[in-house]
Amino acid sequence: MHEDSKSTIPYLTLNADVEEAILEDRRTGKQSAFRFLDENATRRYDLVHDKATLARPAFMRDVEKIINVPAYNRYTGKTQVFSFVNNDDITRRGLHVQLVDRVARGIGRMLGLNIDLIEAIALGHDVGHTPFGHAGERFLSKIYHERTGRYFNHNVHSVRVLDELYPRNITLQTLNGVLTHNGEFAQQKLLTNELTSFAELDALVEECNKDEMAIKSLRPSTLEGCVVRVSDMIAYIGKDRADALAMGVIDSLDIFDSEVIGKSNAKIINNLTIDIVNNSYGKDHIEMSEEVFADIKLAKKQNFEKIYLKEGMSGDDSNVVEEMFGDIYYKLLDDLLEGREDSTIYRHHVDKLAMTSRTIDRDAYVSQDPDQVIVDYIASMTDNYFMSLYRRLFPEHERAIQKRGYPTSA
Repeated sequence: MHEDSKSTIPYLTLNADVEEAILEDRRTGKQSAFRFLDENATRRYDLVHDKATLARPAFMRDVEKIINVPAYNRYTGKTQVFSFVNNDDITRRGLHVQLVDRVARGIGRMLGLNIDLIEAIALGHDVGHTPFGHAGERFLSKIYHERTGRYFNHNVHSVRVLDELYPRNITLQTLNGVLTHNGEFAQQKLLTNELTSFAELDALVEECNKDEMAIKSLRPSTLEGCVVRVSDMIAYIGKDRADALAMGVIDSLDIFDSEVIGKSNAKIINNLTIDIVNNSYGKDHIEMSEEVFADIKLAKKQNFEKIYLKEGMSGDDSNVVEEMFGDIYYKLLDDLLEGREDSTIYRHHVDKLAMTSRTIDRDAYVSQDPDQVIVDYIASMTDNYFMSLYRRLFPEHERAIQKRGYPTSA
């Protein structure tokens, strides 16, 4: 059964006083006192062509900048949870980003927040993600750390993509939301943390690169960033279950437990959204009820046990792909250190980046930390590109992974 077949958990509705207040806000045009205002947006560089206008407000410009960087195109070819699957109905990272955006804008609109800022953060939050989802992130970080003592985290790298590799003068508020979006760390109450300068942002990025635990202390500087952070969880908990059903990893939603939020994607999205709005309207923070927070922690735990331990390359495929990450990393690093200009590290990454970045100087880029150059390249890859590159670099190797999904015979 694909719905809460045995559940009596209802779809929650807005509290009457909250609903009345929101309707009155819409009639009068009132916005939240804690909404981040476009006129307070901060950019690293004060450029004439980035000045906000009525037609293109500050954060709408950020949205347009983000969806036009090459990294945004690659969302559709990157794993969300299920790798090595030929199934056009399974969520890829591109759809996940859209779902986060949709959920976050729904919450933000009811709370009277800045929808353009929410959209910019949501659409940009995963542009630095590796191929093969969080498994790929772990594999890349492990090698990078062994060589440099530094760590790779997709949220930190997303800031690098938008601020250094494809510098489009994105606002401080959007970049901060991207950096602090990590929804794996559930909290009942999300408080903001003031951030007033790019120097502070740069210091946070560097701290995360050096200290594996630093990410756990990150907090968004805006309520809009808090909304995206909680929406990241809302968007994947139920959708990952729907995908697991489609893949046959689970055969029923009845294997999950729930007291409040429900078991199906639709009910989870509705009930979490409603609870957050009921408990956050008019406040300077984002909050869930104690009952819902307990339920969401249980839902994450059960997803891990019943889905992610079975998928996300936790079995034999994981070992193979981890070895492939190492093979590719060290081959490209050797090519870079030896200056082999015919290598893909130059032709497919360095040269292409110099051409599309607008500001990166080719010689200056290759003269920096070589491990960072390799990390930039591998993180940019889609799943299929990674596999194709491996076959090209190591045609003699017999490592192969059988994809599931499409029929192979009549």
